[in-house]
This record gives sequence, structure tokens and C-alpha cells, in this order.
Amino acid sequence: MLNNWVVVPTCLPLVLRRCHTCASGTFRPNGKFRVNANHKLIDAWLLALCTSCGDTAKFTVLERANVRSVRPALLDRMHDNDSGLAAELLRDPLVRRRNRIALDWAGAWRLDTGGPDRRPDGEVIDVSVRFAAPIPVRPVRLMAEGFGLSRAEVERLIVAGKVVSAVRLGGRLSGDFTFMLKR
Repeated sequence: MLNNWVVVPTCLPLVLRRCHTCASGTFRPNGKFRVNANHKLIDAWLLALCTSCGDTAKFTVLERANVRSVRPALLDRMHDNDSGLAAELLRDPLVRRRNRIALDWAGAWRLDTGGPDRRPDGEVIDVSVRFAAPIPVRPVRLMAEGFGLSRAEVERLIVAGKVVSAVRLGGRLSGDFTFMLKR
């Protein structure tokens, strides 16, 4: 039996960076942009609010770029405060490195198993896990949530050789993978 699971983002992740006002460590991006043009040069920032004090932080998207080098569709999406564009930019490693930020995906994703959660019974179950966005998640947590088991029980199944996969199941994964559960 083949099951298809999908890890789907539910909202924008928290941004991990220190607030200059209150020393909090998290910001909530709201999908809004600020665009500023000065003659032929343009700057653009993604705005986020501190989860503690509400102060606004600007994360650089474009810095002193020539206006003609920016795609008009990208500029329109920024002017429309497109939350999909905000999600794309937050996943972009260049934007994260330039702004020295990290993402906290806790509570910002869900696992869609395509049906009701069920405990595995005496059969062999093949599962294909697909990521709608590159969200780093531990496979053990996905299996526990998908089958309604505890993480300790899933760990015991892996140690006993009942879970087989071509990828390493320890650590975090953010790309598609498959595994087989033998009961």
C-alpha cells in the first residue's frame, strides 16, 4: 500500500533575529514590503514586527539596484504586498544570509496524510513524503504524527529495522523522501 504525505506550510515562519528595542529574539513577517526609489536606484525591504514589543524590522531585498534591472512583475508583487513573494524571499538563502536571519518553522506547517490518521497494522506500508516548501522537519516527527505514534515508539521501530529508507532518518530533512514500514 502506497501513501502520499505532503508537508504544507500554513503561515510564514518566525524570523530569528535580536530586536534592537526590547532584546526579543523573534519577528513575525506580515508580508508587507517597503519600496523606496531615488532617481535610477531602488531599495526594497520586507517588513516584520517584533513579537514582543511590536517594533518594525526591515530585511533587505534590494539594495541600490538599478530600476531597469528589476523585473516589473517583481516590483508589482512588492507594491501589492504579496505574501507569497514574502514566503519565497524568506526561503531564499541569499536573503537570509544578507540579513543574518534564521527561520523558526515551529507551528508554521502541517502534515497532510490524505486521509484519517491510522495506526499501522500488520501490513507493509510504503510512504512517499513530499515537501511543498523546503521546511526542515525531523522524519521521526513526521512518522509519529502521520501514524499517531509517539516519537519514542518510532525510534524503537527504526532501531529494530522495521523502518527502511534510502535517506538518513536522524536529523532534519527538507526534501522529498520515501520510507517503508514493516510491522
